[in-house]
Amino acid sequence: MIRTLQLLGLMVLLATPMVLDFKPLEILKLKTFDSFVITPSPSNYFTILNITEEDVSREGGYPLPRQRLADIHVELLNSGALGVGYVMAFSEPDRFGGDNEFSSVLALHPSVLSMFEYDNGNYPDTVGTVIMGEDIGGFEAKGVVENIPTLKNNATQGIASAPIDVDGLVRRIPLLMRTPDGWVASFGTQVLKVLANANTYVIKTNDNGIQEIRVKGLPPVPVDSLGRKWISWVDTPQTTLEEMKVEGTFVIVGVTASGVMPQIAVPNNKLLEPHKIQAALAESILVENSPYIPDYSKAVELLTLIISIALVWLLINYLGITTGIVSGGIIWGATAYGGVYLIQQGILIDVTWALLSQFITGSFAFYVNFRKQFKLRQQIKKQFGTYLSPDMVAMLQKNPELLKLGGERKEMTFLFTDIMGFTPVSEVFKNNDDPEGLVELINTYLDKMTKIILANGGTIDKYMGDCIMAFWNAPLPCENHAELAIKSAIEIEEATTELNKQFKEQGLDLPPINVGTGVNTGICIVGNMGSETRFDYSVVGDAVNLAARLEATAGRNDYKQWKIVLSEYTKELAEDKFNYEKIGDILVKGKSEPITIYFPAKSN
Repeated sequence: MIRTLQLLGLMVLLATPMVLDFKPLEILKLKTFDSFVITPSPSNYFTILNITEEDVSREGGYPLPRQRLADIHVELLNSGALGVGYVMAFSEPDRFGGDNEFSSVLALHPSVLSMFEYDNGNYPDTVGTVIMGEDIGGFEAKGVVENIPTLKNNATQGIASAPIDVDGLVRRIPLLMRTPDGWVASFGTQVLKVLANANTYVIKTNDNGIQEIRVKGLPPVPVDSLGRKWISWVDTPQTTLEEMKVEGTFVIVGVTASGVMPQIAVPNNKLLEPHKIQAALAESILVENSPYIPDYSKAVELLTLIISIALVWLLINYLGITTGIVSGGIIWGATAYGGVYLIQQGILIDVTWALLSQFITGSFAFYVNFRKQFKLRQQIKKQFGTYLSPDMVAMLQKNPELLKLGGERKEMTFLFTDIMGFTPVSEVFKNNDDPEGLVELINTYLDKMTKIILANGGTIDKYMGDCIMAFWNAPLPCENHAELAIKSAIEIEEATTELNKQFKEQGLDLPPINVGTGVNTGICIVGNMGSETRFDYSVVGDAVNLAARLEATAGRNDYKQWKIVLSEYTKELAEDKFNYEKIGDILVKGKSEPITIYFPAKSN
């Protein structure tokens, strides 16, 4: 439940910037598109004619006399130009009186003049449009600065302004702009209309706005809901007044002399004059795989985000940190590849935030799991450090899944060992008013016996006063668990003899310490019993109870000479490892049938 809530919280947190169109996220998206959009080859339909600094100086300054522009126009047509468009301001009459000459040559061949957007409430004549669907969407023009009537009457017009994105760069230009009276074309769009000898634009809309715009006679152009076309920054051929290499192309004329026309920032650290931007717009309409942002882009981006972070979270949480990170890396790589592939195919769907979100999710999942694993390892060490050998503790820390919550049925061997007749020993210390000495003796005894059990791969389950409960074959598997338990019982008996000698050498006047040990093998339930954060690893089952009953029999009453008592099944499992002496059949509490018990006489 906690992990699910954490995942849902991450999804909400990471999806919110995308849903709210967070400005930095939008900039990141645009920069990603800039990096991976493929620059196509030019269409060979256009040539840019630059009027340079030298040209302006030679003509005595800017603006150039309209008579000179008329001469240039005729020269372009004679050089094989299919048409000419001018991205210049002709809003005032020519100071040299050359407007009529220039107007007359504009009429020789379809020509396009530029208008510039300006918030003045003045709108030019609209262009013919056919709208398929509802008349919705569109980029609104707030007004324009037109050309003088003498010129515009013999040419068509298009808006040469380009709106900027949130980071101040120009990337997309509306093919048509909405006015109160209808639609006005951008300069680059109007150029294509002239080339196609068309008289109508077709606008197709859907519920989101504009879907595509088509110059009649040309293929439809995918656009966003405002009718904007993403620009492919094609390297359109350029020429000069001296070269005039324009044959078979439509010529777009503009000024590159400093201080005349503004330089506009576009991607890839470029500054372009308006005529070059409009040429790029015209090229972008014609080239194959020209990029566009589809209507469903945000839905795909959001879905990619949610699915990918969910996968990363689940993989790291349920496959383990190492496997999860590797799998998460594969998902990250696949997402990145898919995003780049789509962009290069012209479908502008951004996965950058999804990639960053995967990294954030993976880092958080790694932290949560690492912290949990660390706490679990510390808990394992705390719980098992004194009950298992260091090697076994290290193995459990490395594989904590062995201690997963819940139990499992396993065949195990159990050992109970206890000091018999401990009361006389404790009375000695009581009479000497030495309780600390008694505690020290018990600890010495328990320490020695514990080391024997741990050295033989056993697990200390608990201490009950001077009684020790241990088991084999859990939490780590142990095939010869019966053998090791019997071996431990024999070594405990031998160690008891040594302890009695040690106490005597220390001058302790104590009654002999004797232990009784019971060993039994059987099926039980073993596992981590408790919660995920606080647990107790233990066993339950009838086999455990029988081992305790055998320990209570060993070395007592009719069985005083046998200080180790084994069940028959335990003996059978280690038949060839020891010599055995059959003690007899006994009836223990909780059993309706007698149990045959044995004593391990000595090792083979």
